[in-house]
Amino acid sequence: MVLKDFYKILSEEKTGDFKYNIRILVNAKHEVFKGHFPGNPIMPGVCMIQIIKELTEKITQQNLVIQTLANVKFMALINPDVTPELRLELDITNTEDDFVKVKNTTYFNDTVALKLSNTYKKI
Repeated sequence: MVLKDFYKILSEEKTGDFKYNIRILVNAKHEVFKGHFPGNPIMPGVCMIQIIKELTEKITQQNLVIQTLANVKFMALINPDVTPELRLELDITNTEDDFVKVKNTTYFNDTVALKLSNTYKKI
């Protein structure tokens, strides 16, 4: 975990051959929120991208490096004081050429906060 104590995994469920639902709890008191933004904490997009990478590494048991990000859509602001629990749907596909492709949708409650597709290279 790049940011120590930034989030914890509440549950992990395999819902299909390559599909997972993961619930996490974001630490609203983490230092990162003091700067982003004071008095109005908002989840930095780069932190969400890192969480997705870390969860994918955990599931695939591979060290990964981001190769491409596509269709990145931040659709709602995540305020950890209001909605610290997030649900991430991951659709993970291993390719034959040492790459892992991930489609993600992240929710708080029933609200879609983030959608993205990315490709990682196995290292």
